[in-house]
Amino acid sequence: MDKIQAAIGKARAARAAATAPDPASAPPTSQFAPDPASASRSTGPEQRAEAWRPLATFAPKARQMARQRIVTFATTGQSLPGEVAFGVLRTKVLREMRANGWKRLAITSPGANCGKSTVTLNLAFSLAKQKDVHTIVAELDMRRPSLAKMLGVKGKTGFDTVIEGKADFASLAVRPRPNLAFGLNYSRAQSPAELLQSPTVGPALARIEAAYAPDLMIFDMPPMLVNDDTLAFVGQVDCVLLVAEAGTTSMREIDVCERDLAAQTNVLGVLLNKCRYMEKNDGYGGYN
Repeated sequence: MDKIQAAIGKARAARAAATAPDPASAPPTSQFAPDPASASRSTGPEQRAEAWRPLATFAPKARQMARQRIVTFATTGQSLPGEVAFGVLRTKVLREMRANGWKRLAITSPGANCGKSTVTLNLAFSLAKQKDVHTIVAELDMRRPSLAKMLGVKGKTGFDTVIEGKADFASLAVRPRPNLAFGLNYSRAQSPAELLQSPTVGPALARIEAAYAPDLMIFDMPPMLVNDDTLAFVGQVDCVLLVAEAGTTSMREIDVCERDLAAQTNVLGVLLNKCRYMEKNDGYGGYN
């Protein structure tokens, strides 16, 4: 694990030395998040609770969540293998985002099958255990949507219609926890890359934030090296978490993705997933 982390650090240092970006060209901090003071004045706890209350509720089945390895779903207080890892990830994400005033987080991976959607759901349910944190998860992997199947939810109208401006978030949002809501897709969208960089996207996200005042919006994105969908959208977020698969994702792929992401937004970090052989004191249940 130390060797992998050292290799990532070395690649970042080499890239930074080679590119030497102008600080003035770096993405601005908190470019989407409103001023915290004005936000608290306009949307207090009671107003936010009132806005969230009409959103449709659903109860995922525990067996379904277990099959999908959503270890943070249970609310019994019993720590499952891997749950501590996502608690650590939750704390780090919240600390970084609060320190920078960030509210929009994209989660992607270099290639397919790295587990980015599993990470997204585990992080979302872990965040929901903090009652004062309200999170909206939006599925933007519109070529191969998977969250609805993972959650065991059926529907027709997808989140793609919200960013097109054809539907309101309230009409399709589903809420498994009082402080956690999802915007899901149920079928493949037409021309995802073009949709994700259309002029309707920014206003659609701003309307959701204005109406529901989420502390975080998490976007489950497609793999970066498979198509250009993620690159078409990441200019809309404050930061990105890159999920790599141990033993499969190469350092070159991580470096390419980090370079492309850093040109548009902030790279929150690289999460190494599916680590099957780890030091005894090194393991967050297979997630690092």
